[in-house]
Amino acid sequence: MDQTFVEKTYDRMAAGYDQVFGAIFNPGRQRVVERMNCRPGDRVLEVGVGTGISLANYPKSVEVTGIDISEKMLALAEKRVIEDQLHNARLHVMDAQNLEFDDATFDKVTAMYVASVIPDPKKMVAEMKRVCRPGGDLFVVNHFSHSSSFVRGFERITSVITPFLGFRSVFPLDKFLKDANFKIIDIEPVNLFGYWSMIHAVNE
Repeated sequence: MDQTFVEKTYDRMAAGYDQVFGAIFNPGRQRVVERMNCRPGDRVLEVGVGTGISLANYPKSVEVTGIDISEKMLALAEKRVIEDQLHNARLHVMDAQNLEFDDATFDKVTAMYVASVIPDPKKMVAEMKRVCRPGGDLFVVNHFSHSSSFVRGFERITSVITPFLGFRSVFPLDKFLKDANFKIIDIEPVNLFGYWSMIHAVNE
């Protein structure tokens, strides 16, 4: 997928994103923050923060930085930050594949529902590792190709049209993990029917 196309797609989706994907994806968002076990003063980066729907889940005692390629999504996130008085949150328009932060800036880095959207997920993960301190936590929540052959067949059929909606329906977990080269703590199913997975890794 082309980065400009992804940006334009999510600009168009911005106004209705929370209504369509809010409730469905919220359990996974909440579980990630819960598993982060944040301590006061922790520096957290959320890659692909979108409309900022997850920002209120973080403790007020941590510093949260959110980045996204879609200016219209971030405009809604900025509005949410002001209305909910989320003084611990900072937002930036930025490409997840080329993060504009120094090495080891953050204690914890997460990408929620982004890996199958990014044109180059391997590069995104490399950037997540780079900006996370050694020994810090990495979290990825995403849909991966299903273990059921029937569901995988449906995913292959829909793969013809899903790129036009801004994501890949065929996204094998084994290939993603091989490319990511994570030191995995665990992988946990999340959301409805456990169709999505939360990967927790430590940054080596």
